[in-house]
Amino acid sequence: MRLTITPVPPFDFDLSATIFSDGDKQIGKYENGRYWRVVRAHNKLMLVTLSSLGTVINQELSVELESDEEILNEDKKTAEEIVCSLFNLDFDLTAFYDGVKNDTIMSMFTQKLRGLKSGVTPTVFEALVDSIIEQQISLKVAQSIERNVIKTFGDTLEMNEAVYYAFPTPQKLALATVEQLRNCGLSSRKAEYIHDVSKSTVAGKLDLEHFKTYEDSEEIIKELCKVRGIGVWTAELTMLRGMNKLDAIPADDLGLRRHISHYYCNDRKISGDDARRIAENWGKWKGLAGYYLIIASRLGVEI
Repeated sequence: MRLTITPVPPFDFDLSATIFSDGDKQIGKYENGRYWRVVRAHNKLMLVTLSSLGTVINQELSVELESDEEILNEDKKTAEEIVCSLFNLDFDLTAFYDGVKNDTIMSMFTQKLRGLKSGVTPTVFEALVDSIIEQQISLKVAQSIERNVIKTFGDTLEMNEAVYYAFPTPQKLALATVEQLRNCGLSSRKAEYIHDVSKSTVAGKLDLEHFKTYEDSEEIIKELCKVRGIGVWTAELTMLRGMNKLDAIPADDLGLRRHISHYYCNDRKISGDDARRIAENWGKWKGLAGYYLIIASRLGVEI
């Protein structure tokens, strides 16, 4: 089954998908102008494959849906909603561009990276689990552990003589033992944190999706930090990735501070407080502006 989605312009699919270039082919990856991953709709797994047509101002996304079960209209609708979320297709970047126009450096990046959108995970749970895994370790090591968790506990979909993995459900991770989670490369503490969050989610004690309705980001941080294993950094990263709260910026992240320092402080070592002071120039767009710096650094963009 195929469908066509028209993103709110400007949108550059290739630029926005470049963050997935290092992905695992069995989990989610961008390669040769195509991005694919498994999504879950009404407890049905579907492989979605995206490619783009047109320009940054007038673009269409071609989406192919494949499953080992019949794809119903309700499945198609849910898959479309997930795809829109994955690339934030309904978001109008012009508000962000206007909001940072007085910051000379960021304004230049909005021109060089025009059409770059930051995506949102299908569930807040996925964003939180990834954020816990990434606590205080290198991104490369974290990504390896994330792949292990997904391939160990994720449901599989066999399509076109290949096996694909979906992100594990809270139910699957709640049923796992701490030792099984540790075997994926997690520390004992992180394994316990993920196990506790999964059990609380399944039991209905923790409603992560409900946080999307909060308008006050500080209130979300306050509530999330009550959960064992979640501090401010983890909460901010989860808000940015899983809730599209673009005012959240994990300023204590060493990588992000390095990017801010490179473009704003001549590579001088800066603190989290220094990063926050600089980010104040970006108003309510702190998180998205920080993402632009990350992608700029990844692509070697200079001003």
